Amino acid sequence: MKSNELTLCGLPAVKARFDRDAGSIVRLFFDEATGRKVGAICKALAQTRKVYRCVPPVELEKIAGSKHHGGIVAVVRAEAPRAPSPAEIAAWAKRREPVLVLDRIGNAHNLGAIARTAAYLGVSLLVLADDPAASRPNDAAYRVSEGGLEQLEVRAVKDVAAFLKALAAAGYEVCGAATRGAPLLRSNDAKGRAGPPGAPGRASNAAGPARSTDSGRAVPPDPQPAKPIALVLGNEEHGMAPAVERACTRLVTIPGSGKVESLNVSVAAAILLWELVRKQ
Repeated sequence: MKSNELTLCGLPAVKARFDRDAGSIVRLFFDEATGRKVGAICKALAQTRKVYRCVPPVELEKIAGSKHHGGIVAVVRAEAPRAPSPAEIAAWAKRREPVLVLDRIGNAHNLGAIARTAAYLGVSLLVLADDPAASRPNDAAYRVSEGGLEQLEVRAVKDVAAFLKALAAAGYEVCGAATRGAPLLRSNDAKGRAGPPGAPGRASNAAGPARSTDSGRAVPPDPQPAKPIALVLGNEEHGMAPAVERACTRLVTIPGSGKVESLNVSVAAAILLWELVRKQ
């Protein structure tokens, strides 16, 4: 397999790639049972003279490089994620797009699980650290994401701290997950409470002056929209790098029982995305 190619395993991942970018599929291999479910994909590949073939399980395992192939393997063109431009960051902020930033997440399975959660919750922007310690979207990450990575716009930046400062300058509240952050508020606790931008544990939207109806009766003020959210998660063992943590405008933590030290990073991502992004 060429260096610019990647193997996608499992029917959800292959179907998601076909739906997003059918032309990137170079070759397709599947077992007999799965072959009955991919007629449309095979027809499309035949029209473009691409290779597709039903193969024995032993050969499928060899092509996939893993027993966890799910009955189908697609060899696809792989593109390296690029850094976002200042204009793109400004456009994200204008659209109030939530951004998920991973600072050196090292385990491909964690990356895949986080991507799956992000896609499920409607987050479409994923920014990775362009660092040797960071996992990239590889075969395992795509398999675990169950098609989630195909729903995300994946970017990579060499200087995560500088990128977070650019997000903050564009109007984002940059929330870093940290064991010593402010506990997340319950959503009903946050209602009606305002504080200065970035104040730990406070809602960042402030209300304007009260307005009157035609009858002269005062009605509650319209709240200004909260800032768009960027959530930052650090390495599984070491957390965020010190410079990355300092670049956050707010640190948050998930209060627990104290009986175990921490959560798996993919579980923490799911809870934090649900709490911070769903209100957007």
